Amino acid sequence: MGSRALAVSLALSLLAGSALSQTKPAPYHAPRTAYGQPDLQGNWTTATITPLTRDAKYGTRNVLTKQEADALEQATREQVARADAPTPPEATVKDLKNADCGPDGISGFNCGYNQGWKDPGTTLIDINGEKRASIITSPANGQFPRRVASNGAARGGMRNRTDNPEGFSLGERCLLSFGSSAGPPMLPLMYNNTYQIVQTRDEVAIDVEMVHDVRHIRLNASHGPAILKLWMGDSIGHWEGDTLVVETTNMRPEQSFRGGSPNQKVTERFTRIGPNKIAYRFTIEDPGVYAEPISGEVAMNTTKGQVYEYACHEGNYALSGMLAGARAEEKSGREARADGARKAGGGD
Repeated sequence: MGSRALAVSLALSLLAGSALSQTKPAPYHAPRTAYGQPDLQGNWTTATITPLTRDAKYGTRNVLTKQEADALEQATREQVARADAPTPPEATVKDLKNADCGPDGISGFNCGYNQGWKDPGTTLIDINGEKRASIITSPANGQFPRRVASNGAARGGMRNRTDNPEGFSLGERCLLSFGSSAGPPMLPLMYNNTYQIVQTRDEVAIDVEMVHDVRHIRLNASHGPAILKLWMGDSIGHWEGDTLVVETTNMRPEQSFRGGSPNQKVTERFTRIGPNKIAYRFTIEDPGVYAEPISGEVAMNTTKGQVYEYACHEGNYALSGMLAGARAEEKSGREARADGARKAGGGD
């Protein structure tokens, strides 16, 4: 190559490098705490309309086009606006009962919650400008992997759930968050998606809005004995650059994720990717139940909302009422059977 051609090639390379540096922003580096750790502290929300599993029509594609994302977010805003609208004065109970509850049941008379109680968000998960079709990123189709075994230790279904208070879910008993809000993994719900993160030299604490849970992540420590099962598991963390890596084991069997086993391991990664956003990634390993690990990603965005006390059972007579109702049904059944037996035996 001649000297002139070499000079032209070098100039083009410099121009290409300059253009690339202009289009690709420099990586974000989180501010540091007084202990020199990346600062994750503050109030964050995971509210999103991105579902856990992906609509089959997207196949293995988890990044939506701008048109697809705009349409989904606009439809959500319109649906929320309908739910927020005043009830027409001429509406009858029948009208309200048949009203559209929407994908999350946020309007209408016989929906579980009306819009005033809910805060599911109106936007999709946005990671580095990519709008996501599902929280699950692996398996590639955004679905749960094939189950290789059922978990007999997991609490199954709702059958005979009123035999004892222990038959009700952890959320109904105000012991732990509904769904997997407290986690791990920490997943968004229809409301109460706020978290407050506080750091010390040796611990990261996460206050979960839903059902007043606090996760304690011990840094650079060792797991306790496997026989010691804990609510939200035994979480041990360490820093890899700007990322907080948390490994959780020893979870109680009542808290198994989606029918998983108490032996499941959850690895979480918290990376502050901007002044107002944390990329929260997780992987669930449960080889005795699922054929392959499950991975996902959620955006935690800053919020001005505070984490208020979650008043759960105060003034709540539903649980005692349901149990009393079940006992009354059992008594009525016993009396009916006894009466039938007397008649069959020729008694009065």
